[in-house]
Amino acid sequence: MNIVKLTKMTAVVMGLSLSSISAQAMDWVIDSSDSQLNFISIKKTNIAEVHSFKQLQGSYDAQGQFVLDIDLASVDTNVAIRDDRMKKELFDVSKYSTAILTASIDTDLVDAIAEGASTHLTIDAKLNLHGVTKPLTLDVIVTRLVGAKLSVVSAKPVIINADDFELASGVNKLMELASLPSISHVVPVSFYLTLKLK
Repeated sequence: MNIVKLTKMTAVVMGLSLSSISAQAMDWVIDSSDSQLNFISIKKTNIAEVHSFKQLQGSYDAQGQFVLDIDLASVDTNVAIRDDRMKKELFDVSKYSTAILTASIDTDLVDAIAEGASTHLTIDAKLNLHGVTKPLTLDVIVTRLVGAKLSVVSAKPVIINADDFELASGVNKLMELASLPSISHVVPVSFYLTLKLK
């Protein structure tokens, strides 16, 4: 066998091997610079404001385990004193520094998404917040982006009730400090997450 034929055969074998690897589930990490998580607070019955968390970390591994780690100290309401009050009186970040969302997502469903295509998934998840873990149902749109990336976007807002996570007293304390007649205990949350290969 001459060198040219051997080189061609080697290239074919390597190409098939790489194709096989690319078709398998892989490990992904959240790109925090291209991800966001927003929530809406409602005060005085009908005044809504959009806030966010600036620091997000997480991963989606080859076994289908998804983890989103939210740094509660990174809360951003565009008002410094309100940020500080939320950290201390609501989230108690000295004791509960993060909120952690976990879920199991079928890797076959994700692997089947072609580049540029999207699919709608309903995911059973768990949220650990303020020392309490509760089940959540997430409706998301997963898109395979160009450049070996995935986006995971909330198709519907996720409704978080402060009472479910023992945060009611913290909300009441914020009302007292800000001299407000009301702050809703129900908070809509939306997110846009970009994941890249690990």
